[in-house]
Amino acid sequence: MSSFAPASGKSDLAEAGSLLTKYPLEVKKIPYKPDAKVDDVLCFRHYNESEVVMGKPMSDWLRFSVCYWHTFRGTGADPFGFPTLVRPWDDGTDSIENAERRMRVAFDFMSKLGVKYWTFHDRDIAPEGVTLSETNANLDRLAELASQLQGETGIKLLWNTCNLFAHPRYSNGAATNADAHVVAYAAAQVKKSLEIGKKLGAENFVFWGGREGYHTLLNTNVREELDNLANFFKMVVAYKKKIGFTGQFLIEPKPKEPSKHQYDYDAMTVIAFLKTYDLDKDFKLNIEPNHTTLAGHCHEHDVVMASAYNMLGSVDSNTGSPDLGWDTDQFPMDVKNATMIMQTVLEQGGLAPGGLNFDCKVRRESTDVIDMMIAHVGAMDCFAKALKIAAKIREDGVLGKMKKERYASFGSGLGLKIKTGTATLEECDSFIQENGEPAKLSGKQEMFEAVLNRYF
Repeated sequence: MSSFAPASGKSDLAEAGSLLTKYPLEVKKIPYKPDAKVDDVLCFRHYNESEVVMGKPMSDWLRFSVCYWHTFRGTGADPFGFPTLVRPWDDGTDSIENAERRMRVAFDFMSKLGVKYWTFHDRDIAPEGVTLSETNANLDRLAELASQLQGETGIKLLWNTCNLFAHPRYSNGAATNADAHVVAYAAAQVKKSLEIGKKLGAENFVFWGGREGYHTLLNTNVREELDNLANFFKMVVAYKKKIGFTGQFLIEPKPKEPSKHQYDYDAMTVIAFLKTYDLDKDFKLNIEPNHTTLAGHCHEHDVVMASAYNMLGSVDSNTGSPDLGWDTDQFPMDVKNATMIMQTVLEQGGLAPGGLNFDCKVRRESTDVIDMMIAHVGAMDCFAKALKIAAKIREDGVLGKMKKERYASFGSGLGLKIKTGTATLEECDSFIQENGEPAKLSGKQEMFEAVLNRYF
């Protein structure tokens, strides 16, 4: 992510006919072909949006979204190499004309892919100006085009967010910056983005605090920074109510990168923060599995933990390489990992108003434009297959029964009293005096794993 400065020039906003791009991706709308050959990758073998799974159409369970930043702003650059991804519609400038052209391409792409939602950072869609007023004017102009394109295509905004990490002003954080001037600037930026979110009908609004953390404790007052972060969020909640924005607020955990330590480390850290500052009624979590594995957990851990406390709001559906120590944002192509995610989604009855946002980027070596489409189609099919497997697991009930049997002792007697919080230490002591040493019970991990594998 980087900051973008505008260039002057005449706009082609008022094109005749359709608002969609003059640079269409040379592919038709992706069809559903359940009998497709294995190398026919520009079709869905599993994703059939109208197919009913456990009482709902697939499209209700799989609220897919394309992210703007990786898909349409990604360049393939990394710390060791220059950009590799050259797009024919992008002239490389920060002009309004280029931003508008890029947006038309994006909606053409999403329409052909067949997704119903998109997501963006404020600085993804509009260049940053010299002043906040100029920046806001740029954002208004692109938001107006987005509104028109949403109307023409029927694609909705799953969520928008602010880039509070790329500009040099945020090098020491945004809401947790040691300079109140910077905190005020971040607040003004969020104010504008909430207004844009309301205009575009955003169903959620996300906060990811990549710079909200520290690199050394020597210069950091962690309590003051966390207090300020909570007060920042309380300002945001107040303005949401003032303007009548109805979207769900979401916080996205990540343990590190770019900060050495990020305050929103993982799901349980965020939940504890929200409950500590009495914000848990206003926020839920947007979980990115690649961030979860960076925190040292398994792929589905944060999804399961957030859902367990009714705090799972949405999922940034990607994956990483666990053998690497950084955020690689790869497309989710592992059916077993996706199945573990979808089991939780089914258990909680869906993700709405959240969804499955592909916060993913093609590899810098995948330089063909069509690779963008192939990647999204593959990821969508992966989750569709995973949904069907997860539904079969739930309908069979074998794994669920096995898990329930592990906790059977909490269904009656002293176990039930412990479960309901009515037992005392004295009762536990008396129970042990009478019943002695507990029997050794196997956890049966290998059996659970073997049963799960039967579904693949």
